[in-house]
Amino acid sequence: MMRRDRLLLAATLTAIVSADLYFILLPKLWNFGRGSGQFCSCGPDNLTLPMQGGLATPRLSNWTSVSPLAGTTAHPADGGSKLERLFAHPLYSIQTPALGPEERLVQAEQLMEYYRRKVSRWERHMKLFSGAAALSNTTLIGHEVTFDPDASWLKFHLGISRYALYSRDDPAVPQLLKDMARMRVVNADYTQDEKALKGTCDCTQVVKPSGHHLKLALKMHNFAKAMFKPMRQQREEQTPEDFFYFVDFQRHNAEIAAFHLDRVLDFRRVPPVAGRLVNVTSEVLQVTYTDDLRAVFFTSPANNTCFFAKCLYVCKTEYAVCGSPDLLEGSLSAYLPGLSIAPRISIPNPWIRSYTFSGQEEWEGNPFYCDTIKQLYPYNSGNRLLNIIDMSIFDFLTGNMDRHHYEIFTKFGDEGFLLHLDNARGFGKHSHDEMSILAPLTQCCMIKHSTLLRLQLLAQPGFRLSDVMRESLEGDPLRPILTEPHLLALDRRLQKVLRVVRRCVRRLGENGVITRDFVKSTERPQAATEVKKST
Repeated sequence: MMRRDRLLLAATLTAIVSADLYFILLPKLWNFGRGSGQFCSCGPDNLTLPMQGGLATPRLSNWTSVSPLAGTTAHPADGGSKLERLFAHPLYSIQTPALGPEERLVQAEQLMEYYRRKVSRWERHMKLFSGAAALSNTTLIGHEVTFDPDASWLKFHLGISRYALYSRDDPAVPQLLKDMARMRVVNADYTQDEKALKGTCDCTQVVKPSGHHLKLALKMHNFAKAMFKPMRQQREEQTPEDFFYFVDFQRHNAEIAAFHLDRVLDFRRVPPVAGRLVNVTSEVLQVTYTDDLRAVFFTSPANNTCFFAKCLYVCKTEYAVCGSPDLLEGSLSAYLPGLSIAPRISIPNPWIRSYTFSGQEEWEGNPFYCDTIKQLYPYNSGNRLLNIIDMSIFDFLTGNMDRHHYEIFTKFGDEGFLLHLDNARGFGKHSHDEMSILAPLTQCCMIKHSTLLRLQLLAQPGFRLSDVMRESLEGDPLRPILTEPHLLALDRRLQKVLRVVRRCVRRLGENGVITRDFVKSTERPQAATEVKKST
């Protein structure tokens, strides 16, 4: 009797275990092995799209595709502009909340008053320069400066919000790109960081101060201001293998391409950048009032006009850049509002590199480094760490290893976005993918939902990253900006980012990796605050 009871109990337990295995465990293992299953639940409560009830749940069976949204197609028909279709995609139409005064960086009245004072100071300085030039019998080339309240650069400043440097449909940005390529230059000077050096540099430093790089601040006829970085390297050249990242060239075309990539990724954290042929004689030498800048100009044996940086260790003609004979390619980056009206702070990157020939930072040898960072302010809450990961993905795609600091606007506090500034050391090697740049992603295994969905979309043939970048860069006056190998490297690196995320999801699950960051819309964002003309 007892033996019969034991047999009955064993049979019952066997049946229960078999049922669990067949109906519960095996389906999970099957889905896991196929890499399928729902990516996330993205119902109408998480995202509102124009003319859509919400975002359909994407199913990422191969981690390189995004399922179609309602009313759209993931594989658009061949022909036409892929870039236009990309920006028309619902993922690029997600609305942000209505922008009140606290969500905007500066107010129109505040900005107008700030620049009126700067114009008045400029006019006083010009009178002093003219008087000094007359006394010394020096011919001074002067240009009329007119402050235009409707200028595109002012509208760009007024469009900066808590969420990005500009809205997706801001007409001021494409206009500013056109203006920077053709505006008349009325003054050239050293940048503020180079002025702070006062010509004194420590040659024992492995990493030289940023002021030693060849870059200038150009003022335009409508009081716009842009940073000029001249061409130092041909597009076909790669960074020499023996170069450390901290002594690499700063490439003007990398600045241009980084702006376009940032816009394609929908980060909108890089100020507008345009390429331009600058006449270094008439647009720099003859319009500068700085003796130190005049002193670094010379004429080469080939009769080209050249100049170099003023730090002692690069005050040599072999470090100079030269026009042909006067024209020189360069990038013009729009200045942000002044620090006195829109303060920013610079913060060391938690994944900063050693910047020595043999040193190593903790994160380079500790795979659990992110666990420590997650306990530290301001990375223990909010979006700061996720924004760092966004930045690392951006830098990995460009190949930029030189992200030692990042900046934020103080007005927006800990939840403000990170500025992606100084991208000139990107796009140096198309034949090498530096995986250590992705350390924040690989170690933290976190990513924004919106970032991942857009990366997935850009991996689709109909929206291929290299194709939309090629088309976007065609609009720059210095096209082609990137060689074909650099464009194709973007696709290869994108796939590597997606593989890292896939490994994280397999290890930690979707809920442990993907962070939903969509917000519901209350009002369609305004393109830019209209500036009222003073009466």
